[in-house]
Amino acid sequence: MTAGLQALLAFTPIALSGILLVGLGWPARRAMPLVYLVTASIALFAWGVGFNRVAAATLEGLIVTVQVLWIVFGALLLLNTLKHSGGIAGIRSGFARISPDRRIQVILIAWLFGSFIEGASGFGTPAAVAGPLMVAVGFPALSAVTFGMIIQSTPVSFGAVGTPLIVGVQGGLQRESMTQALQAQGLSWADFFDLVVERVALGHAIAGTLIPVFLVLFMTRFFGRNRSWAEALPAVPFALFAAFAFTVPYGLAGRYLGPEFPSLLGGLTGLALATLAARAGFLVPKQSWDFADPRQWPAEWMGDVEMKLDELGSRRIPTLLAWVPYGLLALLLVASRTIEPLKAWMQSVSIGAGDILGETGIGGSFQPLYLPGGVLVFVCLVTIALHRMPVTGFVKAARESGGTLLGAGFVLVFTVPMVRIMIQSGVNAHGLASMPIAMARWVAGSVGDVYPLFAPAVGALGAFLAGSNTVSNLMLGQYQYSVAQALGVSGATMVAAQSIGAAAGNMIAIHNVVAASATVGLMGREGQTLRRTVLPTVYYVASTGALAMIAMHLLRWGDPLIGVKPP
Repeated sequence: MTAGLQALLAFTPIALSGILLVGLGWPARRAMPLVYLVTASIALFAWGVGFNRVAAATLEGLIVTVQVLWIVFGALLLLNTLKHSGGIAGIRSGFARISPDRRIQVILIAWLFGSFIEGASGFGTPAAVAGPLMVAVGFPALSAVTFGMIIQSTPVSFGAVGTPLIVGVQGGLQRESMTQALQAQGLSWADFFDLVVERVALGHAIAGTLIPVFLVLFMTRFFGRNRSWAEALPAVPFALFAAFAFTVPYGLAGRYLGPEFPSLLGGLTGLALATLAARAGFLVPKQSWDFADPRQWPAEWMGDVEMKLDELGSRRIPTLLAWVPYGLLALLLVASRTIEPLKAWMQSVSIGAGDILGETGIGGSFQPLYLPGGVLVFVCLVTIALHRMPVTGFVKAARESGGTLLGAGFVLVFTVPMVRIMIQSGVNAHGLASMPIAMARWVAGSVGDVYPLFAPAVGALGAFLAGSNTVSNLMLGQYQYSVAQALGVSGATMVAAQSIGAAAGNMIAIHNVVAASATVGLMGREGQTLRRTVLPTVYYVASTGALAMIAMHLLRWGDPLIGVKPP
């Protein structure tokens, strides 16, 4: 089988997903079972993957599905708990006091609060937390999902306290042989890794500056009563201020503090600065902007967990007390990722299998305490006492959350296993590379010296499939480095481009969109979200690809291993 045919067959599930979801507008519950069957057939009959391995990859995907659903359930439960405790009413009034302008609110909630949560937790938690919060304060459900996905870009490479780099990049490279080559030059692995981290932070800081601008543009164009781009323009100065309030400390943290802190510090610093600026009216448009009356919203914007003021009951919690659960959530997420004894204890509770159906290398586990879902559920239990909430209210919240979850479960049962089959297809009877690697090799072989322009897109493809920056880096990091070596350009810069692109790919990762949609009861309209998020994704991979080309071919950025073959 030629390289071109391999790439074409490997791309078929992705193309089919796009045609069905975006082109034909099929709901994911109809599209993804068909895509799963096509993917399994390609693996079995074209790649020669054994039936046992396909079945093992499917079971592995089901374990991942349980992880995703646990996070979604926790996010839903927190939202519904706050609804019945009176906390949502307090949060609504708090945002109205900061600024009634929805363009300002989306920047504060999605861009800054969402980025902080990403830095603390990762795992798609920002869309699962910020999305329902936006719905709670009066955003249409479709807009909340769209905005929650768009910010799954700049902060993602440093999400979960740096996991995509610490685990993904370091685990994806041939670290031992590269370390030997570095030591021969009197250097250490840390020197090379720090260079990658610094370049990831710089690339994101440049490209990410326009993400808040995308938010306000998309808000007024796609969700405004006049469908106008121009109505976003008065808020652009504040959007740029909020962008720099995040990206400047973010970039400095990546340069001087390492991979654990950029998104955390950037989100926290930016949220504080932007909130103070909004309260003071600094760069805030003189004329406030709001959505049309909810009674005029198209039905397709509405989700099953829309919260109208008359549904929130008579309970009303003071704004500060209403925010305490979110503050506790952020604190616990950071603590569970940084305090080793606590982290080890939470990870010790694990359910799973290390060798599914005897297929070496295919396994999975479910860690209910360590995953953000466990932290979210714990915060909900604390909220019962904190807000003096009737137990009957919490029972209602749990029932509503479970009901909303059922639709997402069905879709993810097919979506995630499809992805795992593609990733695990590298062990086969024909000696072929896995499907994602086959696509990447064909791209590199076709474009030659201009490959750096496409490196972020390859990383995004990996994240589109896996729904994870970390997995994309594990899967494609060594491949990207090898291409750099073959071209005689900086491997550190190429790996950085891979990580940046993998972060951007989260904006269009199907199972991330499905999970985010589930948190606001918007199942069946995933294609509408993807039609919008593909635009900032293209911007992100194109702009960072151009930056990679400039860095490698014009500025000729180097690294200690250019032209050095590991022993």
